[in-house]
Amino acid sequence: MSAPFDLAGIGSMVVDTIRTVPRIIGADEKVALRSGAEGVARSFVGGVMLNQLGWARLLGLRVAIFGKQADDPNGRVLREGMRRLGIEARLDLSGSASSSAQVYVDPTGARAIYMAPAATAELVPEEIDRLHRGVIESARVVSSEVSQVPLRVVRRVFELARAAGARTVLDLDVPLREAVPGLGTAEDLEAVLRLATVLKPSLSAVEGYVSARDPEKVAEELARRSGAEVVAVTDGERGCVLRVGAAALAVPAPRVRAVDSTGAGDAFLGGLLAGRALGFEWEDAARLGNACGAACCEQLGAFPGEAERLRARVAELFRELGGRPARLGAAPAAPPETSASGLESFLATAVAELEGTAARLDRAAIERAAALVRTAEAAHGRVHVSGVGKPEHVARYAAALLASTGTPATFLHATEATHGSVGQLRPGDVLVAISNSGETAELLDAVAAARALGARIVAITARPDSALARAAEVVLAVAVGHEGGRLDLAPRASVLAQTLAIAALSVALEEGRDFTREDYAKRHPAGALGKKLR
Repeated sequence: MSAPFDLAGIGSMVVDTIRTVPRIIGADEKVALRSGAEGVARSFVGGVMLNQLGWARLLGLRVAIFGKQADDPNGRVLREGMRRLGIEARLDLSGSASSSAQVYVDPTGARAIYMAPAATAELVPEEIDRLHRGVIESARVVSSEVSQVPLRVVRRVFELARAAGARTVLDLDVPLREAVPGLGTAEDLEAVLRLATVLKPSLSAVEGYVSARDPEKVAEELARRSGAEVVAVTDGERGCVLRVGAAALAVPAPRVRAVDSTGAGDAFLGGLLAGRALGFEWEDAARLGNACGAACCEQLGAFPGEAERLRARVAELFRELGGRPARLGAAPAAPPETSASGLESFLATAVAELEGTAARLDRAAIERAAALVRTAEAAHGRVHVSGVGKPEHVARYAAALLASTGTPATFLHATEATHGSVGQLRPGDVLVAISNSGETAELLDAVAAARALGARIVAITARPDSALARAAEVVLAVAVGHEGGRLDLAPRASVLAQTLAIAALSVALEEGRDFTREDYAKRHPAGALGKKLR
C-alpha cells in the first residue's frame, strides 16, 4: 500500500474556453471587438478542484482527484493535463460528458463564466462508497467545493473523510443563495458546512448568507455558524483574511498586472494547503496562497501548465511577501504509486499515454512525411531510419516494418554515420531521425551529414522546438507525460509513442501504394505469417 496522499479532491474538472473581450457586457448590450485577437477562443485545462490540486502539486504535494468524467475529447484533454503535472486520476469515466465552460475576460482581468457541469453534476452518494472510498481513506486532507458537485455527494465524502481522521476543506465558489436548490437542500448545505475543517469563501459566494460585508466579520460569522477551525476569506487584489480559532489575520497579496483572474481563488487554496502540508504556520501558508493566486492572475487560464516557470514565479512573489522560498516543497516528480501494483500502474500509464499520443498525432504531418517518401521513391531514392540509445532499436524496427510493407528502408547507425556510413544516402533520400529529446548530439551530427548529401529529414521527437525538429522538413511530435514504472525514468511510454508514429507512417505509405496480401507474401515467405499467406 502506498503512503497516504497529502491531498485528495472531488470537484470541477473543466475545459475552459477563454475569449478576451473589451469589457464584460450586460443584457441587451453589444460591444465591438477591437482586434483580430479579441474574441478568439483558446482552450485551457481548468475547473475549481483541478486548479486547486494543480497548484498544490506544483509545490510538491502528492495529490489525487476522484469523481466522474466522460471518455470524450474534453475528458482526454483534462486527463492529459493531470498526467503531465503528476496528479493521480481516480475517475469513473461513465459520465455523459466532461465539464466545459465559456469564459470571457476583459483587459483588467475580470471575467464572466458560463459552466456546463455535465458528469460532475451526475455524481450520487452511492458511487462514493462503491468507487472512491479507498482514495478518501488514503488522504490526509480531503477537499471539495460548492460549485458543481451535488451537496449530498460532498456530504458523504466529508463523512467518510472525517471518519478516517482526515481534515476536510470546502471551497465556496458559487453564491450559496444559488447552491440551494441548485446543488441540493438547505439541510445538506448546513451539514456540509459543519463537516468542513477549513472553509474558503470568496466575499461574493457568501453575500446574502451572512450579514457581514467586511472580510474579517465574514470570517468570524462563518466560523461561528459552521464550527470550522479555519476560515480563509479571499478578497481579490487585497489578499485574504484568515480566522484561525479566535484569532483573525489579514495577509496582503503581491501587486501584479492581472491578465485573467479566473481561478485565482483556486490557486490561493492550493498554495494555502501546500503551505500547511510543508509545515508552515498559517500566516506563511496564506502568503504562499496569495503568491499562487497572484501568479495565476498573470496568465490566461488557471491551471499551472508551465510548472517550472510558475514555481519560480511563486517563489519570487512569496519572497516579496516575506516568505522563505527555500522552504518550498520539491518540484513535482513522478506520480506516486497507487494502491494497485506497480505493474498495473505501468499498464494504465502506457495505455493512457498511447491514447494521448494517438489523439495528438498530426495526421497532416504524417501525410507530408509520406509525400516526401513518395517523391524520393519516384526518383529511385530510399528511406533510412536512425536513432541513438533506445530510439536506435525503434529505428531498426521501423526500417524492417517499412521494408516489409512495401517501402524499401535501411537502418543508419548514427554514430557510424559520420565515419562513412552516411554514404549509403543519395540526394533526395529521406532520413527518419528518432530522438525523444531532439538534442542527442550523435544523431544531430548524423542529420547534419545527411543534409549535406542532399537528404530530406523527417523527425520523430517529443519536442517540436528542439534542434532535431528545426533541422527537419516534417516533424511528428510524440510527447508523453510519464514513462511509467516506479522511477518514471527508463524510456517505456516514449518508446511506445515513437513506435506508434512510425507504424502510422507505414500505414499511410501502404495505403498510398495499394499494397496487397500478395505483395506482403513476397516480402515475408518464411515463418508462421509466410505459411499463413501461402
